[in-house]
Amino acid sequence: MEKQEIIALVKETKAFVGNRERAGHIKTKGRADYVTQVDTDIQSFLARELGSRFPGIQFLGEEEGLHEMSADTYWILDPIDGTTNLIHDYQHSVVSLALYEKGEITLGVVYDPFREDVFYAQRGKGSFLNGSPIHVSETDALCETIVAVGTSPYDRELADNNFARVRRVFDKAQDIRRTGSAAMDLAYVACGRTGGFFEPCLSPWDFAAGQLLVREAGGQVTDFAGEALGFLKRGSVVASNGKIHEELRALL
Repeated sequence: MEKQEIIALVKETKAFVGNRERAGHIKTKGRADYVTQVDTDIQSFLARELGSRFPGIQFLGEEEGLHEMSADTYWILDPIDGTTNLIHDYQHSVVSLALYEKGEITLGVVYDPFREDVFYAQRGKGSFLNGSPIHVSETDALCETIVAVGTSPYDRELADNNFARVRRVFDKAQDIRRTGSAAMDLAYVACGRTGGFFEPCLSPWDFAAGQLLVREAGGQVTDFAGEALGFLKRGSVVASNGKIHEELRALL
């Protein structure tokens, strides 16, 4: 499979993201959980184009929701990771596309249309930003780096415990950051802009591509218990450069 063909398709979504009128067409799925016409336009576009080019591969997208797949190979798409950001024109939203094959993510693309940043990785071939290799940070201690956090806004019942985690990490790290896009946060761990990231409840389309970016850049990704992530279920995610993984995970 030619990765450049996939990247070119994903980059075509910039035209949808820039349509502020379509971004104003909002449907509420749940508390703090929104979908705009931009989300559905991008999902429809990529489902159609990927389906025509790779007809044997199934498709799992955020706007369909989680469901059992009848094949062992499928695309995992978040058409806009950071929909609330998009609604407010807070320009931290990305398109995240991953390919799941027989138990593993083998390809991941995270595209930031506002900065024209294309992060991508293939299993066993490294991670890249706009064609240049990227690597996680070299820091050996949490006190020497910043950590991105997610608030799991759809799951407000987790807030007390999660903000207690945020405080514990804040006390140990140089500082914390929140972009509102887990896929972007994972990409930033992969390229060394942050030393780590965590969020207590994410869906596969939030982390599938980003976790491959981190791993191929030399980092580590697990759930809070240190176990491997599942790609058909929601769960906790902690990512790091690997060197601070246990120090960070112990605070969660």
